Amino acid sequence: MNNFPRTYRLGLGGGLTKAIKYLLIINTAVFILQHIFPDNLLIKWFGMHPKWVYSKFQIWQVFTYMFLHAQGEIWHLLFNMFVLWMFGCEVERTLGTREFVKYYLLCGVGAGIFHLIWNFHSTIPVVGASGAIYGVMVAFAVLFPERLITLLLFLILPVQIRAKVLVMIFAGISLFLGVFGGPDGVAHFAHLGGMLVGFVYLKLDWRLDYLGTWIRRQRESRKMIKTIKKRQAIERIRERVDQILDKINEVGYDNLTEEEKRILKEASHLLSKEQEKEN
Repeated sequence: MNNFPRTYRLGLGGGLTKAIKYLLIINTAVFILQHIFPDNLLIKWFGMHPKWVYSKFQIWQVFTYMFLHAQGEIWHLLFNMFVLWMFGCEVERTLGTREFVKYYLLCGVGAGIFHLIWNFHSTIPVVGASGAIYGVMVAFAVLFPERLITLLLFLILPVQIRAKVLVMIFAGISLFLGVFGGPDGVAHFAHLGGMLVGFVYLKLDWRLDYLGTWIRRQRESRKMIKTIKKRQAIERIRERVDQILDKINEVGYDNLTEEEKRILKEASHLLSKEQEKEN
């Protein structure tokens, strides 16, 4: 991880990474299809309608909504794809393509779930990759917090700002508009959801591979504890059997109590089964 101050200019360079290239193609192709199919058909079926997700169990919308954009608003698509290219290529190079794709999709789904929580009665469709892209911005800030980014204020004045500060500003704006802003047609809490899920994923190592490893370790640990307890129980039985055998040597089998005879019988059966398993 490179945390040293370094200027990051927004411009061409380095080439497109594999995942970013395909995400740009998919989002653009879907946007074109939206205008081919009549009556907002794709948005009706694949945009996220919070109430329909709950009431009609259209859970696929939590995933598919991030590949659609507002009908007729090409700037919505262009801005999202620009920011994705701007931050995503370097994040993908650092995480690797497979890990980046998992991260991107997780942030998008997490953003959708956050929006559902805050708007579960709404029938207004939500579309756009912004939640996932806000997660990508967080990844950039986590991986390169001190990286200096040069922005053109009002498209004229160059301003340098550290990546972590820029992302905190975006988060603050989304929080403010989500709490105090009026209905502006923007899913601000979805943006915050994507950022939060991305941050937790990266900082707390909350990854699918990590969870799988943790589950396997817990399973192996329980199995080991069970084996140890079983061996300890067998050792206690053997100690008890040895005591009874010593008594037999002293007073004979006929002088054993019924309880001691039962223990010998059960121990013989149990130990023979364990012997068979070992063989």
